[in-house]
Amino acid sequence: MNKPFFVLLLGLMLAQGGHAANRPPNYVLIFVDDLGYADLGCFGSPDIRTPRLDGLAKEGMRFTQFYAQHICGPSRAALMTGCHPLRVAERGNVKEIHPVLHTKEITIAEVLKERGYATGCFGKWDLARHSQRGFHPELMPNHQGFDYFFGTPTSNDGFVDLYRNSVRIEEKADMAMLTERYTDEAIGFIERNKSKPFFAYVPHTMVHTKLAASKKFNGKSKRGLYGDTVEEIDYNVGRIVDVLKKHDLVSITYFLFTSDNGPWLINNKGLVDGTLPTDHGGSAGHLRSGKVSTWEGGVRVPAILWAPNRVPAGVTCNEIAATIDLMPTFASLAGTRAPSDRVIDGVDIRHLFAGEFKKADRNRVFRYYFINHLQAVRQGKWKLHVPRPAKPAWLGPFAVNRHIHPSDWAGINAPFLVNLEADPGESKNVAKANPKVVARMMRLVEEARDDIGDYNRAGRNMRFFDPLPNGRPKKPIFPRIESWGKKKPRKKK
Repeated sequence: MNKPFFVLLLGLMLAQGGHAANRPPNYVLIFVDDLGYADLGCFGSPDIRTPRLDGLAKEGMRFTQFYAQHICGPSRAALMTGCHPLRVAERGNVKEIHPVLHTKEITIAEVLKERGYATGCFGKWDLARHSQRGFHPELMPNHQGFDYFFGTPTSNDGFVDLYRNSVRIEEKADMAMLTERYTDEAIGFIERNKSKPFFAYVPHTMVHTKLAASKKFNGKSKRGLYGDTVEEIDYNVGRIVDVLKKHDLVSITYFLFTSDNGPWLINNKGLVDGTLPTDHGGSAGHLRSGKVSTWEGGVRVPAILWAPNRVPAGVTCNEIAATIDLMPTFASLAGTRAPSDRVIDGVDIRHLFAGEFKKADRNRVFRYYFINHLQAVRQGKWKLHVPRPAKPAWLGPFAVNRHIHPSDWAGINAPFLVNLEADPGESKNVAKANPKVVARMMRLVEEARDDIGDYNRAGRNMRFFDPLPNGRPKKPIFPRIESWGKKKPRKKK
């Protein structure tokens, strides 16, 4: 074989399947809206069929202690920036329920673009204001690190407008087709960019209500319409996996599936776990409560990592991990790093991805924020709920929380300590038997308040990027807190 022909053949092999050894890995991140901890077969669902995700769990890793945030917008801010939402800067230096992410915040997409990645977002954004029509165009994905966007500005509470990049291509789209259409676009993006590293972010609109499933899935699940939507997501996860296999991309791709928060219980009879075909919300299983709470059911979510020959097969990770860890971890695996000019809360968990659980930080701390309020901290098996009134005035209309069962929104008069290993349902306060643990955990609470902030103080590392004519604020600025959740008066014709 002559040398020029051999060089040409080697180049073709590398391009078509051998893959250059120094090529950074691809990332596919599926981020489902409002999927509960126990809504997949591999996480215990008795009546929702998820064969493709169950298969990925068998071939990869399940995370049983994986954390998001308590509600949509904060969860997306945490994922994109690697930070607790109260820390990040927002437009105009204000703090909203759903963060309006400042352009000077650095997203995971921007970090990866610096490494030569193609970046695409397919689905719900929710970081440019929680509104289908009143959002800020300059804060949409194409201005936050994504080369390509196909999706919608926010939730599907009433209707969904669809955008391709900055152009609205469809008003009030058929919600039953969203899961399929997002997947179609993600597949097209993968196929167009298969010869270079890519980051495909798929934040599905479902299973947030209003629920809708295509004709192929509508009426097929024992769990009713909610189950139909989960099973349709499972099917479309399989479509993406099949495309990765078709183009020989599996060996250079990390595939992660998770949820933005726990199940939306307001759509279930009695504000409890969804079990009935008529329930339009999910289930947190053995965990307490759901979305819009800082009990485990509100923030601990199912997570599956699949990357054959790099992630061990059939393994369960019981170590603390979170969406805030994805930026530093993806960056590190790609041969770069998270921003060093600001505090990043997430940590590099490559060792967990590799199954090296002995390297986990046993002293790691996770903080549970509810909008502007630090409500709990976790370290190891211990979780401490901070005392709070029954109706915290600083939460505005959320002082009365209609999203969860009243027993889960009652005031906490004294530190409420839980051993999550023995009591994952958070039913028993063991503070009196463990005063030293309570004291240590309260110190962690104060450290978080000083660093990140709380409803009555601005943390020393809370970020404000716009001009501050009166100097750095002493507490977070919530200019519209009293109007949160209130309907605006109709204008007279």
